[in-house]
Amino acid sequence: MRTPTINNAVAAADADVHAIMEAMQARSASLKLNRRGFLKLASFAGGGLALGFYLGDEALAAEAPGAKEFAPNAFLRVAPDGTITILAKGPEIGQGIKTSFPMIIAEEMDADWSRVKVEQAPLNPTVFGRQSAGGSRSIPSNWLQLRRAGATARAMLVSAAAAQWSVPESECTTEKSFVKHVGGKRLAYGALAAKAATLPVPNEQTLKLKETKDFKILGTRVSGVDNLKIVTGKPLFGIDQVVPNMQYAVFEKCPAVGGKVSSANLDEIKQLPGVTNAFIVEGTGKPTEVMPGVAILAKSTWAAFSAKKKLKVEWDESNASKDSWSKAVAQAQELGKQAGSETVKSNGDFDKAITEAQVIEGFYTYPFVSHAPLEPQNTTASYRDGSVEIWSPTQTADGALRLVAGVLGIAPEKVTINQTRVGGGFGRRLMNDYMCEAALISKQAGVPVKLQWTREDDMQHDFYRVGGFHSFKGGIDKAGKLVAWQDHFITFTADGQRPVSGGGMGADEFPLPQVVNSRLTQTKLPLQIPTGPWRAPGSNAIAYAVQSFIAELAAAAKRDHLEFLLEVMGEPKTPGNTEGTLNPARAAAVIKLAAEKAGWGKELGKGRGLGLAFHFSHAGHFAEVADVTVDENKKITVNKVVVAGDIGPIVNMSGAENQVQGAVIDGFSTMLGLEVSIENGRIQQTNFDRYPLLRIPNAPKVEVHFIASDFSPTGVGEPALPPVAPAICNAIFAATGQRVRTLPLKLDGYHV
Repeated sequence: MRTPTINNAVAAADADVHAIMEAMQARSASLKLNRRGFLKLASFAGGGLALGFYLGDEALAAEAPGAKEFAPNAFLRVAPDGTITILAKGPEIGQGIKTSFPMIIAEEMDADWSRVKVEQAPLNPTVFGRQSAGGSRSIPSNWLQLRRAGATARAMLVSAAAAQWSVPESECTTEKSFVKHVGGKRLAYGALAAKAATLPVPNEQTLKLKETKDFKILGTRVSGVDNLKIVTGKPLFGIDQVVPNMQYAVFEKCPAVGGKVSSANLDEIKQLPGVTNAFIVEGTGKPTEVMPGVAILAKSTWAAFSAKKKLKVEWDESNASKDSWSKAVAQAQELGKQAGSETVKSNGDFDKAITEAQVIEGFYTYPFVSHAPLEPQNTTASYRDGSVEIWSPTQTADGALRLVAGVLGIAPEKVTINQTRVGGGFGRRLMNDYMCEAALISKQAGVPVKLQWTREDDMQHDFYRVGGFHSFKGGIDKAGKLVAWQDHFITFTADGQRPVSGGGMGADEFPLPQVVNSRLTQTKLPLQIPTGPWRAPGSNAIAYAVQSFIAELAAAAKRDHLEFLLEVMGEPKTPGNTEGTLNPARAAAVIKLAAEKAGWGKELGKGRGLGLAFHFSHAGHFAEVADVTVDENKKITVNKVVVAGDIGPIVNMSGAENQVQGAVIDGFSTMLGLEVSIENGRIQQTNFDRYPLLRIPNAPKVEVHFIASDFSPTGVGEPALPPVAPAICNAIFAATGQRVRTLPLKLDGYHV
């Protein structure tokens, strides 16, 4: 049984930040800082990098007994013994930023990583800037901010050493938490910290950041800072949190979104062992906030779960979802035979080009899927006297401040959110409905509560990856070149106008800009079921359809797929700087590298084939080659997947490789057997018995290669996933001659 805790590390870190700011204010007058000078020190870098220096006389004696720490900014502090504590500002959801963020700061600081301690930063967007994780934007969005935080500390430590030695700063260098002079002298950061604290903050424009070639920490393999705590069961996650006088809550909502409570056997539930309360929650009626339902409070999770099984609710489903996946499939198959209801983009003259070409057609289908994080949604909330404190595994704690405040009818300043480690997100925890539920239940019950969803709750009340359909038509000329491309994209809409979240397709999606005669049309079917971002939103499904059909065209043209894909891509001689858009040269480079490392073109035995796919998303260029064996009973063995990626500078090689490996396994697991089918507005798959995740013995070997480049860095956990499904599907065709146009694979009888 764990000792109750209220996230002491976060509380301590929060106190440190406030102490820094208070020290600045208290000592600014004695140091004769005018208002302009004080504000300059307090708001360095503008974009959320708020510096708070200890500027008192006590900083003059770092080696003296009782000397205070040097805290050059909100992100780090240096103790007299040389220990460097770095705060990781963003939520850790398994993508590794609790390790990567401090590595970036430590690199520019030239810190000795073995002397670095990492703590989770408190939630304070005013000080830290954006504190959320999604879209593989954590590294690119914070790259410069974190580098400047480390570079500022390094510059001030160098200045302190130069002043102490009475030498020019140009004669000083730094290495592993030491400042060194060309003459051989050196001083440890701990010994210099006090002197550095008295110096002015350098202008960010004057900071000299390292060149990539000089990185010593970045690009190496560093173990996750929480690894030992995770494997020894320390209470890091939201599900681990315990607060004094807490009760355990569950929440039952209508299985068809939009339903309301007509009645419930509340009196019976209240008499059950361990139950302390049960009541109806009206909610706000918004899936992103609080839908109507019944809350049960108990003295233990087991008592709450047991009572929930005996709960009987009469639902008013007059406005509830009646969505049906089977009806949508049938409707899409008919719609696919004709042009889309709206034209998104048209290049050249597709109609003329297609009449003069060999025509190939294909209809591709992919299902709704669930996020299914291993840690179901949960939140601990304590509402009292018009304020609420929350402990929650969320990807967007900063965005939840106003959301929770609005639901409770209080000011955002009355909401305190503590970031916990997240047991899987994949986009699901960009939504904070479970946080709103816990806060509202705590307010209505008048006690602190720990809301815990069951696996069934998590599967039935997700924001799903939306399913979709692509009706393709391609034209090949006599030379085997792609001269015409048409995609009728059939997706869904909730408001009759815009595609639902994850259901859109850009007008510049590959290969539309690369094919002279191309057209993208779109038809939208109505949908009430909520959808949301799912690992590499949009791209995870678009890549499967587009890259599979390109392989289909290559086969029809009797061309080598690699050669055909590179021809469609185009190969400019220089990469150029096209951040945020597909770069054909970078694309060609990863395609060639993946093919080379996989032995593209080699002879394989019967029932075995190689499949290639490429996709650009979230600013990352990735190509993958799958080596797959299929026996006569359609048993699939993915022997190996070779991945080549270009994501700019690598922060943590261990973490980057881990993210790619996870993306391949996740992608294979999803395409193999995962689907969410909907009938009468209800989710049919409510637990892992009907939603079978890939098992360890069936995980493929993953070989990862990165192209070192000086482009701006991007994330890796999302862009590595989209090529997985088409690469494996193309390998199945190479092994069997059978084309896969419907996912998951189990629908065609494939299994592991």
